[in-house]
Amino acid sequence: MAAATSVVGGLAAVTGLASVGAASYFARRVVTPESERPDDALVTALDRAADPPTVTFRADEWSTAPGRYGLWFAADTGHARIGDVLSRDDDRGEVTRELHGVDQGDLAPGPARWSGYYFSGPPDRSLGLDHENVRIAGELGDNPAWVVPAGDGERWAVLVHGRGATREETLRAVPVLHELGITALVVSYRNDTDAPASLDGRYGLGLHEWRDVDAAMAYAVGRGAQELILFGWSMGGAIVLQTLEQSRGSDRVSRVVLDGPVVDWADVIRHQAAINRVPRPVGALGQMLLGGKVGRHLIGLHEPLEIGLTDWVARADELRHPILLIHSQDDGFVPYGPSAALASARPDLVTYARWEVAEHCREWNTDPQRWERLVHDYCAGPDPRAGREALAAATRQ
Repeated sequence: MAAATSVVGGLAAVTGLASVGAASYFARRVVTPESERPDDALVTALDRAADPPTVTFRADEWSTAPGRYGLWFAADTGHARIGDVLSRDDDRGEVTRELHGVDQGDLAPGPARWSGYYFSGPPDRSLGLDHENVRIAGELGDNPAWVVPAGDGERWAVLVHGRGATREETLRAVPVLHELGITALVVSYRNDTDAPASLDGRYGLGLHEWRDVDAAMAYAVGRGAQELILFGWSMGGAIVLQTLEQSRGSDRVSRVVLDGPVVDWADVIRHQAAINRVPRPVGALGQMLLGGKVGRHLIGLHEPLEIGLTDWVARADELRHPILLIHSQDDGFVPYGPSAALASARPDLVTYARWEVAEHCREWNTDPQRWERLVHDYCAGPDPRAGREALAAATRQ
């Protein structure tokens, strides 16, 4: 009996260690910047002489998706802009799309990678808009940024990209802002490939990165900004929400635009565990490790992450700024449920624009006209701070 008990105990210990190991690995993936992404497209033919020029792909979920996209090729050294589907050959398993242009490299048949970055490169090259290359002094060092001047320089928008993304993700917003006379500040933050790394080289899921956005806001104010608009995509949305709560400069923020935002990291982690076939207990343990002292060493975090502070459905009463929240019900990476719940909890602040067909942060890609119209009308409206200030003054009387 004693021997049997010992064997059972040993198996339980081994199982427990295996679970901790799996949970640690899963949690590390959540907070570790991705170094490379695999190709997921196959170009089979090009016809530059066609009117319009075309490119043909092997048919799959991505190549048949509606809208316009970026295409990286030649180990991400080349970039092309791809338009709508023109035809589909089911017998050959191919789909032909419009080729809007090749920005860099020599596009040829072969492997490639789909991207939501329709625009690639600095604003002067990708958008035809003059810009400045600047460096913003942050907590860990200088963060590179692009400034696209517009108008009288009193209204600035700070554009914050998502996890594993680059500044180019946010360029889609710049033309409509420029049309409105709003200067765009396209920022980077810690652990970006071109920005300083944190001590642990891990993402803080917005709990640390907000300080870099705070520094960007201070930079804009130092250059004459009287009003700030914050934009955030994916984890950039989580960063913006933390900034609104933590930054002493948040009173300068008139309104916010969030696209496919992480409103509740716990929900995203559960979803990622499910789609990656991580057992629910292991996924839950991974989340616990992110916030615990033991997990700090297993995952390589400099300090634990309080995941509960990223649940803005639970913290909805703390929000003070109007938000245009754009999210697709088809988002397979960051589920739209928490966004819808936040909109229901704060209908006085949140304007919810739901897309039916768009993958993660590709709402603009599938319907750029609608996206730009929504953002234009939202940012063109009167400064809502005036109403807040009048209400505060009336309350003091």
